[in-house]
Amino acid sequence: MYDFSDRQIDFWTRVRLDLSMPPAHEDFAPMTDSAEARPEFTPRPIVSIGAGGIVHDSHMPAYRKAGFPVAALIDPDREKASALAREFSVPQTFASIGEALPQLPAEVIFDVAVPASAILSVLPQLPDGAAVLIQKPMGETLAEAVAIERLCRDKGLIAAVNFQLRWAPVMQAARKYALAGLLGDVHEMEVHVSVFMPWDLWSFLATCPRLEILYHSIHYVDLVRAWFGNPKKVLAKTLRNPLTPALAATRSVIVLEYDDWKRVTISANHAHLYTETQRSQVTWEGTEGALEAIMGVNLDYPRGKPDRLRYARRGGGWEIVPTEGNWFPDAFIGSMGSLQAFVAGASAELPTRVSDALDTMRTVEAAYLSSKMDGQPLPEIA
Repeated sequence: MYDFSDRQIDFWTRVRLDLSMPPAHEDFAPMTDSAEARPEFTPRPIVSIGAGGIVHDSHMPAYRKAGFPVAALIDPDREKASALAREFSVPQTFASIGEALPQLPAEVIFDVAVPASAILSVLPQLPDGAAVLIQKPMGETLAEAVAIERLCRDKGLIAAVNFQLRWAPVMQAARKYALAGLLGDVHEMEVHVSVFMPWDLWSFLATCPRLEILYHSIHYVDLVRAWFGNPKKVLAKTLRNPLTPALAATRSVIVLEYDDWKRVTISANHAHLYTETQRSQVTWEGTEGALEAIMGVNLDYPRGKPDRLRYARRGGGWEIVPTEGNWFPDAFIGSMGSLQAFVAGASAELPTRVSDALDTMRTVEAAYLSSKMDGQPLPEIA
């Protein structure tokens, strides 16, 4: 056994939610500056189920940066798990959950980083009442998502889904500006991604019937929901690309309907080869100002470029908002940190709990259903 009890974490600082650090703008008014808003807690050791690329590139770097202890790695490929354990000083590796359970600390958080199709086979092996962070998407279909949510309820799991974009430093800073009233009434949110994505890095995607929305734009769907809640309706079209004829659709346009005043769109094209015109951004417009967030990881993936946030008040020019860190890996501190804080009693909220994540999956399902429906043909002229 390993003792991680001396690891004290200032959650709000680690997750980039320290509201006592206002953006560099004279009109910003922090919501609170009380000590109670930044509780300290002792994080539980993390047990990673899966030792693949996302664990290596994002989970482990994020946890090391945050000071979250990792107790063990579980992967049937013992050699891969051992190599990852050596790189990140993880004390134990196991080939299966059954092998690991008798040797783990009493209270851990299971970090389930497996393909969506495997989630329903992993969760039944975990102890009842366990704390679990589940890799997105929450299954490959809405039916699987419903089954996952019900299984978590039946087993009493404290479970959240790793929809981490909402935790990216630029997204947290953007939210602070909106909450401080610097945008006024936000009536426009647009996600525009036009990049080249090397889909061959994920071999399992070659046979997936659903690709772009389920495995990529789902991040943006969840981000929109974090801002505005569930949409009333979804209008979408997803399309394949002749440059990747063996893959399912890799391009999509999604319109999320809220009211007569808000325009919310997500446009993604993952086959844009022309670097000078590539885009990876989220923009918000309100009655008093606007924000633009650059998501650098999509530009020159997987190396990526730095994230950036800009703000403009109505009638003024753009100014850079200072932020620290990038979507990958820093946002993974937030998704794990929120679960750590919740199980420690340092936070009453679990933003991406499975019941909320189910609504993100419902929105994704609505997009796919909409894409299958016929559009309106041009009216005939008599």
